[in-house]
Amino acid sequence: MSEDEIGRGAKIEPLRKAIPCPECRRPSQRDHYPFCSNRCRELDLSRWLNGSYAIPVADDEAKADYSDED
Repeated sequence: MSEDEIGRGAKIEPLRKAIPCPECRRPSQRDHYPFCSNRCRELDLSRWLNGSYAIPVADDEAKADYSDED
């Protein structure tokens, strides 16, 4: 881009498409991406630290992976 284009207000496109905040669905902010605020970011972090987010494992799947057969 030349200095003339910058001075005339060249259109700058964002690098990624804006998505809503995963916590409150408000538009996300660049400083807190993908969240809208520090509050929403900290709520999500506290859920991770408390173990609220977990991948469920069925008992049958765990037994099938560790069979005693050679």
